[in-house]
Amino acid sequence: MAGTQNHKFTAVAREGAWEETVRAIAVEAPVALEFNGIGYAVLMATPGDLDDLVVGFALAERLIDQADDVIGIEAHATGHGTVLRASLANRVGDRIVDRVRHRVSESSCGLCGIENLEQAMRPLPVLTAKWAGDDAAIFRALDTLDRVQPLNAATRAVHAAACCAADGEVRLVREDVGRHNAFDKLIGAMLRSGEEWAGGFALLTSRCSFELVEKAVLAGCPMLATISAPTSLALDRARAAALPLRVVVRPDALLATVP
Repeated sequence: MAGTQNHKFTAVAREGAWEETVRAIAVEAPVALEFNGIGYAVLMATPGDLDDLVVGFALAERLIDQADDVIGIEAHATGHGTVLRASLANRVGDRIVDRVRHRVSESSCGLCGIENLEQAMRPLPVLTAKWAGDDAAIFRALDTLDRVQPLNAATRAVHAAACCAADGEVRLVREDVGRHNAFDKLIGAMLRSGEEWAGGFALLTSRCSFELVEKAVLAGCPMLATISAPTSLALDRARAAALPLRVVVRPDALLATVP
């Protein structure tokens, strides 16, 4: 299966017995992103749906506004990973230089300097799209989600991001070892195919972090549901952007943010 590798292990039982076994492991590899010839970021990702990843990532970084802003994508395999070279339309070209100017002073401990703190906390637009469903739809989507994750079924090691209709039907799913990458892949796939949220919602197999909230808002997602808990900043950013959240989603219960 694409995105997996088979590895040999020694299976050891608690009682001390052991035997050799082969297990499918999720692939995690460096993926370098270049926009208009400028090196922008290196992600650790699962190779697969990489064109979707580029488009979704570019939207989340506010480099583009729509799929047509990405003119072309070329993938180049190297001995260390994959380089994705994206060409963006002239009308958004200046955004790359501006963002890179802020990113070059990032360090291993995070963003450095007041200017970069302002960049990290850039205001989000107030969400205008409205969720047209009810909480019962989230439980229906959750009941389906495990059956539409082939990579996770094989490895039990990847995240999924799903586009769900207002009634809970799971329309589109993307998987990746990184929760951010999975959501970027989903958003990119929707942009490239013309898929609309249409009053539906996103369901993610991860905690609700502020980056995922921002990706949802910038993608016009009417509601974000996650199977794990939120962070304080995620709640703050969602409230400011009027994004409804459903978190700690379980088969029998969930937590809803207070409007």
